[in-house]
Amino acid sequence: MKSHLFSFFFRLSSLALFLLLFSCQEPSTLPYSSAKPLTRWWWFASEIQKEDIASQLDWLKAQGFGGVEVAWVYPLNRMKGDTVNITPRQRWLSREWTDVVQYCKQYADSLGLSVDFTFGSLWPFGDELVTPGESTKEFGDSGFRQWIRASWDYPEKGLVIDHLNKNAFETYAARTGKALEPAMQTGNPSGIFVDSWEVETKNLWTTGFDSLFKSRSGYDITPYMEQDILSPQFEGQRYDYMKLLSELVISNFYKPFTTTAHDLGGFSRGQCSGSPTDIISAYASLDVPESEAMLYEPYFTRIVSSAAALSERKIISAETFTCLYGWPREHMRQEKVTDLKLVADALFAHGLNQIIWHGTPYNTNGSDSVSFYATVHVGKAGALSGDLKPFNHYMTAVSEYMRKGIPCSGVAIYVPTEDAWIAGEMPKEKQLPWAWGEYEMRYLEVPEEIRGYQPMWINGKFLKEGVEGERGKGGEGMRVGDCEFRSVYVDVKWLDIEALRSLTELAESGINICLKRLPEEAGYFKHPEFGTLRNKLQSLAFTEWTEAAPGKALVEGSDVPWFWARQDGNTRYIFFAHPLAREFKYPVKYGQADTDQVMIRKITVNVNERSIPVTLEFKPYQSLLLEVKSNGKIRFIDLPDFRSPGAAAAN
Repeated sequence: MKSHLFSFFFRLSSLALFLLLFSCQEPSTLPYSSAKPLTRWWWFASEIQKEDIASQLDWLKAQGFGGVEVAWVYPLNRMKGDTVNITPRQRWLSREWTDVVQYCKQYADSLGLSVDFTFGSLWPFGDELVTPGESTKEFGDSGFRQWIRASWDYPEKGLVIDHLNKNAFETYAARTGKALEPAMQTGNPSGIFVDSWEVETKNLWTTGFDSLFKSRSGYDITPYMEQDILSPQFEGQRYDYMKLLSELVISNFYKPFTTTAHDLGGFSRGQCSGSPTDIISAYASLDVPESEAMLYEPYFTRIVSSAAALSERKIISAETFTCLYGWPREHMRQEKVTDLKLVADALFAHGLNQIIWHGTPYNTNGSDSVSFYATVHVGKAGALSGDLKPFNHYMTAVSEYMRKGIPCSGVAIYVPTEDAWIAGEMPKEKQLPWAWGEYEMRYLEVPEEIRGYQPMWINGKFLKEGVEGERGKGGEGMRVGDCEFRSVYVDVKWLDIEALRSLTELAESGINICLKRLPEEAGYFKHPEFGTLRNKLQSLAFTEWTEAAPGKALVEGSDVPWFWARQDGNTRYIFFAHPLAREFKYPVKYGQADTDQVMIRKITVNVNERSIPVTLEFKPYQSLLLEVKSNGKIRFIDLPDFRSPGAAAAN
């Protein structure tokens, strides 16, 4: 079907070349030709002019940007609630619309800029042509409708697609992909983008869910849905419900989304944050997994970078600086680059290597009067304008180092998916207007006792791959993607029996398992062998991390700043974020980065049985990058200043 939809077979040669290059995973053939930051570029519904496209792209290139993500949104009169004075615009997905989009791609190519495209107008996916049968559903409410009310077609509204229904997505993708295809087939490969989950999740349902659930789980879920699946007494049923929900979202939405990107000759990029899924597996289904800050805390990015490492994805991006000072926006056009810098560094210290600014509003040639809510302002008239070029230069330099080699880690930490699904709702004090469920893993941090090992989050799927896959060198570890683990850290209340089987097999094969507590079986029906397996694992595992640890931590010390390490041949690169970055939580306080103190941290770097004392001296706003050779030689790498010369001289 897709070959007909996208004329795929007529372009086999170009697509095959892209897929060949993409699979090589060398720096020159990654999705983006450079590590320069991109910016989301909001095209407000209007008559988009080619001369305005060229003017803004010229300006963005001059500011050190490496590309854009075009995101189509509502007309400006929508912000005033005006449904009468309709803004003239190219009709959505029309030939005229396709023409300006393709021109954007062609002109950007001529400048050496990349162009990605949000795969629809606004978020989540949907439009006026989505039928009620194809739209998202809620158990027990046949009249439920979730509308997109602020799209390019405003004041018209459209329905959100059913993300559990593959046919619904593919029908939507057919018309959206057809209009984007000329641009996607122009020049260098482009990404198509899916934003964070903005679909109603309580009682999420789809046609046939009940029968499929019964065939998988052996009982009827509907009585528990009718009595409220979030009730405390339905722990096992809730886990089984979430397990199928996750499978359907990943199999029928995220994986087809990536397939669609490849069929169009491009790659998928996206955020799975907020989705009711096994978050590691969801992110691993995308070519470029993307985090978000500050609506997610910077440490959430470790989940994304872990999924990337486990699935051998080389680029980890982040929608960066969203709602920096609060929702929806504070200090618009007055943002401080010093605050932004520490946010970026906090993300780098959790595995990020591709910044996506949030972002840039479409403006006509010579104008910078239009702003976008929920963002920092990237434009000629904003407070950041004088610092954009040096700040982008700084972030490019760090990103380049954070792409070298593979991430360092000998330790896997089991992600508590079962605990989150069974817990249901977050405590009220942790909830946000847009976030209610523990399934989001929104506040998941690694324990301090293992942080110096730079642990990677791992789930049951990748544990199983580790059991079934190639063993590490000398039989000492398990290989999963770009990682070789010698120890697994497990601290959960609940555990799926398949994960327990994998952990037991790993322990039997010599992998150190640190089992902090004895888990109970997740799910409604219990397996008789769970207790036997758990007892066997308990007999093989360690309860104390000091016994299970694979030698010394890469970084040791008191109050160690956030850091991220990469292994490139015989060289390690370790990036240390400024100590203040650990204090950055949503929302950032205006000027929170400002300090005149020099901060000292004394650490030890352990490499190849060498323990090397290092003094980290952080000047105001400064983060540090170490190069560590296998022979123990260490040097500090100079990073470019992130401010304009005048601002730098004033501090």
